[in-house]
Amino acid sequence: MAEGKLRNITYAQAIRTALREELKRDERVLLFGEDVGYYGGVYGATVGLQKEFGEDRVRDTPISEMAIAGVAVGAALAGYRPVAEIMYVDFLAHASDAIVNNAAKWRYMSGEQFRLPVVFRSPGGGGAGYAAQHSQSLEAWFAHIPGLKVAAPGLPRDARGLLKAAIRDDNPVVFLEHKAHYTFKGEVPVAEEVIPLGVAEVKRSGKDATVVSWSKTLTHALEAAETLAGEGIDVEVIDPRTLQPLDMATILASVGRTGRLIVAHEAVEFAGFGAEIVTQVVERGLDLLKRPPVRVAAPFVPIPYSEPMERFVIPQPTDIVAGVKRCLG
Repeated sequence: MAEGKLRNITYAQAIRTALREELKRDERVLLFGEDVGYYGGVYGATVGLQKEFGEDRVRDTPISEMAIAGVAVGAALAGYRPVAEIMYVDFLAHASDAIVNNAAKWRYMSGEQFRLPVVFRSPGGGGAGYAAQHSQSLEAWFAHIPGLKVAAPGLPRDARGLLKAAIRDDNPVVFLEHKAHYTFKGEVPVAEEVIPLGVAEVKRSGKDATVVSWSKTLTHALEAAETLAGEGIDVEVIDPRTLQPLDMATILASVGRTGRLIVAHEAVEFAGFGAEIVTQVVERGLDLLKRPPVRVAAPFVPIPYSEPMERFVIPQPTDIVAGVKRCLG
């Protein structure tokens, strides 16, 4: 029996597992993007899928993000459930018309006559030395658009379960992976698991402070929590998993237990998604806070190419430790 059994696999393997399972489950699921077939994508997340399911369902595309996103929208309108891979999240800017002005709006503007079951997968974030045009974290852009759902899983189990839910959803989902996280390993159930969009999870319980974090920064938050535990500071870590819809109930419940909020993310601090979480906590739970909230995020600069400078700009576990201590006063 596979029920209850776990296997230790990488983030990339978790993504590939979800895609394989959904391609098998539903013949309407299609996968396409630059190099997703022959090479398995630039990070190898789709290796072997074209050989298994054929070129009709797993297709390499020309180097045109506008074309990839446009075809994905058209395929969804035609009754398919496409998964389009955009090689770098920075290039979602090229595809933004199809995503923001078409995919996000069709269901509303048609009065529910059309549904848009399409997933736009894209790896973002820094830490790989790919410089300013290939290293951004743009989740706040898409969370701002009515009609889009946004997922940003930090652990392999969540990547697999959330991607399956995204493919089955009748709305467009921007599914953000982290390029420097594809080799990160974690336990994933052998049995099928679908994790609903819009449900946060307490990754570590604590009583002194709440840290909310997602994507790769979540692992930094968990590392920081262990460091702080050695100093007698007990930190609770919340992973929203999806930013739109956002599970504020779980976050508010945690702040109610700890009285302190720290939000940590890799994106630039100014107008980053952390500001939305802080604002909602202040508006809906000001009486829960013992101290002002703290944000730990990147400064207002492009991601540098230099490895030491890149590491300086991207928040590290030590930065989260310092943020928690600042919030504790």
